[in-house]
Amino acid sequence: MLTVDFDRLGVGPGTSAIDIGAGQGRHSFEMFRRGADVIAFDQSESDMTDVGVMFDAMIAEGQVPASAKARAEVGDALHLPYGDDSFDVVLMSEILEHVPADSAAIAEMVRVLKPGGRAAVTVPRYWPEKVCWALSDEYHEVEGGHVRIYRASELAEKLEEAGLRVTGTGHAHALHAPYWWIKCAVGVENDRNPLVRGYHQLLVWDMMSAPTLTRTAERLLNPVIGKSVVLYLEKPL
Repeated sequence: MLTVDFDRLGVGPGTSAIDIGAGQGRHSFEMFRRGADVIAFDQSESDMTDVGVMFDAMIAEGQVPASAKARAEVGDALHLPYGDDSFDVVLMSEILEHVPADSAAIAEMVRVLKPGGRAAVTVPRYWPEKVCWALSDEYHEVEGGHVRIYRASELAEKLEEAGLRVTGTGHAHALHAPYWWIKCAVGVENDRNPLVRGYHQLLVWDMMSAPTLTRTAERLLNPVIGKSVVLYLEKPL
């Protein structure tokens, strides 16, 4: 399940890319498949161990070009262990809403991006996220949970003040917004609820089968209720 359109970032063979806050690696894996030299970066040692194993499996199964390289590294997004102007592409997907010092994280992202390089930042969209917060404190008041809700214009202003230029926007995961509203209404941990179970089965079916009906519905609904907003950016020369 990808949030970012990597065609818009120009990711391909030879692209040096870092996925900051990579989590379980879904975006890192896609960039690797496209032939990029990828670093999956996250503070979770267990996640990065799993991502490293998957990188090895992808190589063994011939899923990536022979020239591509990938590694998983553990660290702090506020103190990236890389030099200035190191990467052609930088990604931060569904991370900044968790980070109290978001301006510092953005500054580090900009620092390691090469002049002329491209970036994508995604966060939960304002009004679908607002509904979740209104329905449930449990949804966000957890360790490592969401500490803020962004308006897209506010986030764009922060990113531009840090030295990037917004080149485009997008929305994703419209079918996931109602799922989270249901979970917030019945209890975030209440996975036995029949509505939650039924909707989860629908989402799994959609992800595994990609039927025309649901893919078309999500594409049409993304501008209206897409759960994530994506900002595409460039670092001026």
